[in-house]
Amino acid sequence: MVEGGPIDVLTGDWLAELTMLILARTRMKHPNRGFARTFVTQMEQVMGTCLDRGIKIVSNAGGLDPDGCAEAVAEVAERLGLRPKIAYVRGDDLLPRMQELIASDQLIHFDTGEPIKDASSFLTANAYLGCWGIVDALEQGADIVITGRTTDAAIVCGPAAWHHGWRRTDWDALAGGVVAGHVIECSTQATGGNYSFFREVPGMERVGFPWAEVAADGSSVIGKHDGTGGQVSIGTVTSQLLYEIGAPAYLGPDVTARFDTIELEAVGPDRVRIHGTRGEPPPSTLKVCINRPGGFRNEMSICLTGLDIEEKAALVEKGFWRACPIAPDDFAHVSTRLVRTDRPDAETNEQAVAILKISAKDPDPEKVGRAFSNAVIELALANIPGFFGVGGGPGPGRPYGVMESACIPSEIVPQEVVVLGAAPREVSSVIPDGRVRVEPAPGPTATAPSGPTQRRPLGTLFGARSGDKGGNANLGVFARDDAAFAWLDAFLSTERLKTLLPETAALPVDRHRLPAIRSLNFVIHGLLQEGVAASTRQDPQAKSLGEWLRARVVDLPVALLS
Repeated sequence: MVEGGPIDVLTGDWLAELTMLILARTRMKHPNRGFARTFVTQMEQVMGTCLDRGIKIVSNAGGLDPDGCAEAVAEVAERLGLRPKIAYVRGDDLLPRMQELIASDQLIHFDTGEPIKDASSFLTANAYLGCWGIVDALEQGADIVITGRTTDAAIVCGPAAWHHGWRRTDWDALAGGVVAGHVIECSTQATGGNYSFFREVPGMERVGFPWAEVAADGSSVIGKHDGTGGQVSIGTVTSQLLYEIGAPAYLGPDVTARFDTIELEAVGPDRVRIHGTRGEPPPSTLKVCINRPGGFRNEMSICLTGLDIEEKAALVEKGFWRACPIAPDDFAHVSTRLVRTDRPDAETNEQAVAILKISAKDPDPEKVGRAFSNAVIELALANIPGFFGVGGGPGPGRPYGVMESACIPSEIVPQEVVVLGAAPREVSSVIPDGRVRVEPAPGPTATAPSGPTQRRPLGTLFGARSGDKGGNANLGVFARDDAAFAWLDAFLSTERLKTLLPETAALPVDRHRLPAIRSLNFVIHGLLQEGVAASTRQDPQAKSLGEWLRARVVDLPVALLS
């Protein structure tokens, strides 16, 4: 990014909900390692060039220890003979304040709405800060700004707000900056990575990173450096816009960005303009990401080959629980899944195999340890024909974490900006009051085609992007022309989605329309159980959920196929 073309600010988003848990575990072993060491390595590679070219650097790689990260970068700079002005933003870490917050009932559970009363098991508790600490650091002349848990989009919106001199009530401009940040936060997912129509994208073996050129009104052009692989198109940008979102009112600490007002326009090869985005005042609270220990887990996978797969699975399960010294009801959670990857009349041994997965979770590591896993080994010579396992032999239970969301009044979580060698400065997280009425963009007015149909995969015409939001999954589906969206909008109801994806049938599902970008977004509650680190699904982050939906065969209008 530094050497491939002109940029003003180099940004990097290191943090996800799972990352915070990983950093917490790292910090338990190494107290001064609660930040992303890879960022420090990359600073060693590009810091000199950035200073020579006047490129600012803004990243949330500070994780749980932004001051430690800043010191590590300063050590690299000294070793290289460089003198950058380094700043860090802190204030998001709420763990040191837990007694005070709980005593005053100010930490509220996101789902239940009840005050959290016990934080004794928390590994992390970090508020999502916005962009104004970054703005202040840049105004103080910082060359490198390192934050803890800011929103992913803040590291783009902050430099834009600083450069253009936006005020805190410039809702539309701020919303546009947030949308630009959302598009490029996951790097190559905006340039062809994880894109449904990847076969249309050139250079997929080495995809280039995206950039956002943000204008004073908040509109932006998304592009990539010339000569790099991948593609920036309305399709790739739409796909990333749908990633890990919920309702069209995208809540943030600085602004509520209305994703149902976004409009897209191709303005050249690998150039897409995002415009029309409207913003509303944000809520008066900040979201808090909490990680705590969930207990211990173990899983055994037994391969079932050839004929009588259902009967073999039933016998293995019956024999397993006969051999296991602990009854299934005595575990906190048990799940058994038969994964039918086998084919009839298979031409290879692997194609003849289905997999039975038995998973257990419990607070007691002994229960999910050898007592659990040894029971599978006892069956090896005394159960089904062709018995073999995958994924290693018996072993102890592994710890897992649980992610929960809370909220806290923004007025009691100020940001503190520290330029190395100078006194800290406090920046309020409170946004001025304001009322804005925003209407969704109308979207296309085409009529859904009727007439003859053909049985084809849904993905023949429609793209999808899916991901995790705590214990929930989001699934965005988009069309590439107006008539196709009219058909999709009429066809893909919540009930139809549950029919196509039976795994979601018993779960609450929200459906949101984004007609201006020809898209629907579904939020599937509880699909990922207690979150990514705790989920027993084969795909715990729901990354493949959209591709599963695209593979389902439906009756598509011939008029669209032609």
